[in-house]
Amino acid sequence: MNITVRFFALHRDIVGTPQLQVEVPEGTTLGQLWAQLCAQYPALEPATRSIMFARNEAYADPNTLLADKDEAAFIPPVSGGQDDFTPFLITEQPLDGAALMRYVQTPQDGAVVLFTGVVRDNFGGRGTDHLVYEAYAAMAVPVLEQLAVEAQQQWEIGRVAVHHRIGRLDIGETAVVVAVAAPHRHAAFAAAEQIMDRIKEVAPIWKQEHWSDGEAEWIGDEHNRKGEG
Repeated sequence: MNITVRFFALHRDIVGTPQLQVEVPEGTTLGQLWAQLCAQYPALEPATRSIMFARNEAYADPNTLLADKDEAAFIPPVSGGQDDFTPFLITEQPLDGAALMRYVQTPQDGAVVLFTGVVRDNFGGRGTDHLVYEAYAAMAVPVLEQLAVEAQQQWEIGRVAVHHRIGRLDIGETAVVVAVAAPHRHAAFAAAEQIMDRIKEVAPIWKQEHWSDGEAEWIGDEHNRKGEG
């Protein structure tokens, strides 16, 4: 069978062309065609869990059988309809977990885990009035992206999004949101926990506790691993 394969954005850059003609045997599925392309262009492989499949200009399941003269497309994550959503973000604005959930979920996913870290009114037995977060944003964003890649390499998961707020946060406000989509819940839970743990270990983000008695203290590595959530 002769199949026309369409490529977009980063995938087009990897393959070097927006379109290929590919010969496949009868009984080939969209998923099998993608695996064949990944074998030919190994740089496509990391995108396997974040793409959506399409056959003849309509979204389809990876198990969909192809027919001669079909057109197949493998769609990278898109921003249309989501106000140019940024999956990895350091911001002073309030965080919206629902936006992260909408971004990460695809038709291939049976589970979406959303972790929300909020400011509590105590730490280490001492009353907290509010927190102040500071970040080296230019470095922190690539670190968040790398942590997502690490999780995708270890667990069978799809899209990941992480937003972290900086500046002053009062009790009950959201400091960090991690969203992970996956076919099954175990991988989604495990990956979300791993990403959150790694953020506390390596992301250049610092937390200052402002105590109820008026004192303030930057929380170091040893304490910060016990932070929100």
